[in-house]
Amino acid sequence: MIQLCNLKTFRLVHPIFSCTFASKTNRVLVGDPKPSHFSLQSQLLCRHIISEISANQHSFTVTYLINSCGLSPEGAISASKWVELQSPERADSVLELLRNHGISQTQISKLIRSHPKLLSADPEKTLLPKLEFFSSLGISKVDLAKTLAFNPKLLAVSLRNRILPTYNFLRSMLSEKNVVAVFKRNSWIFLESHCKHVMPNIGLLRESGMPQPCISLLLTHCTPALMVNPGKFGQLVGEVKEMGFNLEKSTSVNALRALCGKNKSVWNRSREVLKMWGWSEDDLLSAFRKNPQCMIVSEKKLMQAMDLLVNKMGWSSGMIAKYPVVLSLSLERRLIPRCSVVKVLLLKGLINENLNLGSLLKPAEKQFLEIFVNRYLGEVPELLSVYQGKVDTEAL
Repeated sequence: MIQLCNLKTFRLVHPIFSCTFASKTNRVLVGDPKPSHFSLQSQLLCRHIISEISANQHSFTVTYLINSCGLSPEGAISASKWVELQSPERADSVLELLRNHGISQTQISKLIRSHPKLLSADPEKTLLPKLEFFSSLGISKVDLAKTLAFNPKLLAVSLRNRILPTYNFLRSMLSEKNVVAVFKRNSWIFLESHCKHVMPNIGLLRESGMPQPCISLLLTHCTPALMVNPGKFGQLVGEVKEMGFNLEKSTSVNALRALCGKNKSVWNRSREVLKMWGWSEDDLLSAFRKNPQCMIVSEKKLMQAMDLLVNKMGWSSGMIAKYPVVLSLSLERRLIPRCSVVKVLLLKGLINENLNLGSLLKPAEKQFLEIFVNRYLGEVPELLSVYQGKVDTEAL
């Protein structure tokens, strides 16, 4: 016989079971002698969860996590190992505060699942000052909610000893707008002491001759690169210099970004793909120096771009190596529309076959339209429609 306390616990979590097994039954009755609509698998799962909740010393906490925070029974049992609630008052205040700052129920569930101890935090003294500080930076409620759901420990670290010093450090080198950009993209810097890795790495860059504008660019757009161990970062800087990059120029920032962390594996894979298209080591290094971003696009994008430019347009792989920027341009918004226009003009003999690839793909849209579309509308009235993807080139 199920003990009385277990029956109470089961009744408390009954709503979550009703939702979970709605496809199997309309209602679960404890002690029902004939659960004919309740599958054996569902019965076994219920018994397993009931036994785990019964064995758990914090059954109220588990129930609260399920009913108020939206966690699954399994997730609630796991989260209850990190927090014990004696009553709902403080936890209710925490949840209300989060909702008032634009955090959705789904985001709250994710946030509490990742960091359950927030439910026992003082909402007025611990959480509210941080939320108000982040809001004071001009961070929208939507962006703040996304960032906190992704990195809930931001609400756990000290505002005075960690967040404010990091903010002041960033603000000494970046505009308020760029500090917000760092917060949204790389909020982990507010958890780690910037004195441990970031400051020594910036010091190394200064000693190596990198000017402040380049350092600020790296800090804004590739914060993780500056958060690695100083020893590894020194090796990375040395590798970039050996490749011939001048640390006084912004291309060195993009090179550091391309060779840092997960991007390095993408860079290595791009090398292999481009070798398949006939690029030599000299081609690879030359292209990387001109446009480091070309080596960190996805393999799929790289293959599609090379197929379009080499197989469909007939340009040599070596020519593309001289204008590597084209590999980092959007296929849908730039490469395909422009190549479609040029293909028509070439077929009709209106332009020279020895067209400079850079003059075709690099100019801004307005300039391209003037040179390659508007000029030839008299001979090819459908050219603008070709550019807009409304007419297939095969139909002309």
